[in-house]
Amino acid sequence: MTVFPTRRIGRTDLRVSEIGLGTATIGGSRFVVKRATREAVVQAAWDAGLRYIDTAPFYGVGAAEHSVGDVLREYDRDDFVLSSKVGRLLRPKLSREPSPDGRLSPLPLQVLYDYSYDGIMRSVEDSYQRLGLARIDILYVHDIGVYQHGAETNAIHLRTLRDSGYKALDELRRSGVVQAIGIGVNEKEVLIEAQSFGDWDAFLLAGRYTLLEQGPLEDLFPLCAARGTSIVIGGPLNSGLLAGRDTWNYEQAPPEIAARAHALEAVCARHGVALPAAALQFPLAHPQVAAVIPGPRNVEEFQANMAHLQAPIPAALWAELKAENLLNETAPVPT
Repeated sequence: MTVFPTRRIGRTDLRVSEIGLGTATIGGSRFVVKRATREAVVQAAWDAGLRYIDTAPFYGVGAAEHSVGDVLREYDRDDFVLSSKVGRLLRPKLSREPSPDGRLSPLPLQVLYDYSYDGIMRSVEDSYQRLGLARIDILYVHDIGVYQHGAETNAIHLRTLRDSGYKALDELRRSGVVQAIGIGVNEKEVLIEAQSFGDWDAFLLAGRYTLLEQGPLEDLFPLCAARGTSIVIGGPLNSGLLAGRDTWNYEQAPPEIAARAHALEAVCARHGVALPAAALQFPLAHPQVAAVIPGPRNVEEFQANMAHLQAPIPAALWAELKAENLLNETAPVPT
């Protein structure tokens, strides 16, 4: 078992292993994942030495939280850090109609968005029941933003969070129910806006600071450094595009995005490096990043990720990526 270095979350005393496990994929919302597979991935992460696990009610509409709890319940609660999310409540699904966005429902539940004080408190209690664990360490507000809701609807949700939901988060943190609070999204803009009304310990940003794109370097990261907010990187493989698949942002990659990924892969190949290895190791070079949490589909993908994370990468690779304008000139790179 590898003992992974840990990094501090914000200004808290909480420290997470710099490699964690994301459980969105094993939730089984986009393709069928059996319970045994979900639990095997969580167990493999534990056996490998990962001590930061991220989950959410939305992942498999409860299925991921159930599996995470069933595995981690066997271990000392003080030996790992767990994050989950709020913003969606799960309700019984009586209709047999498929989800409007095509997602699968491993459990007979449907989603209701609720970013209010009462909704957040209810969501935490529900998560405790599904997890069967005594503590959630980090609580993220899940998928608030224009990307998820559109501009008009998101304005309503964001106002609810600002005027009502944030009070619940702050109360949970002050009372010690959770140690850290944050937001988990696929876009940087809402995180910048949220800094104007909240004191956040960590942001979980999926897909926006990767080998493929580094936009947050110019605005979000400096702001977080000034405010003491850590960044956890989700989706470091950009929905699979940096692992050899053709999906980006959970959909078919546009031609220009796919072309950039192929250019990155060509440079990596010239240096004898697998593209996923460079993609998984790159984000950890930034001092604002506390952890990277890839989300494998099965144990085989998990083991492949672990091998990529330990693969040697020559400094010349990063230099060539910058020379070819495939990597932001100011981006810190692994040494």
